[in-house]
Amino acid sequence: MTPSFEDFEPLYSADQLRERIAELGKQISTDLAESDNLVVVCVLKGAIVFMSDLIRYLPHNVTCDFLRLSSYQGGTQSTGTVRFDFDLTQPIKGKDVLIVEDIVDTGLSMHFLLKALSAREPRSLKICTLLDKPARRKREVPISYTGFQIENRFVIGYGLDLEGRYRNLPYIAALTADKQAALDGNSEDALHAPA
Repeated sequence: MTPSFEDFEPLYSADQLRERIAELGKQISTDLAESDNLVVVCVLKGAIVFMSDLIRYLPHNVTCDFLRLSSYQGGTQSTGTVRFDFDLTQPIKGKDVLIVEDIVDTGLSMHFLLKALSAREPRSLKICTLLDKPARRKREVPISYTGFQIENRFVIGYGLDLEGRYRNLPYIAALTADKQAALDGNSEDALHAPA
């Protein structure tokens, strides 16, 4: 059964998000201060809101690009097969690349993406995720910048969706504990694509 909006409770407010993203932006700017060729790569669709706010804290000479991944699923379990739906529009060879993701969950999509982009010979390749959910990790990936580490809860808002809805919420909400317990073990994988 698909949860309804009433099944969610606030997790991170708009103010908390704004404050943490400013901190991330300052840290990234310091770490990559010597870079004159930083490409920020947004993983569509979920990371668009996060990236839009994050780049406002980065140096003025960054460029932005976008890509979209999808995974094939059988029933409620992910097979872990990932492919590009939409690829980058510019070469990244010799450039510093910052992948911006909404949530790293199983690690399957990020593992695929790191391998694919590494083959294009960037100077550096780093991941910045708004949310990290290590409890569901199937493949370990090196995350350089994390907004918040969360427990195994399904979340919506601030770019994260439920069947295409709620991306426009200015905050992040999580499924209540009782509704999460009802999902665990049988249908949660149907809601989460493997990021």
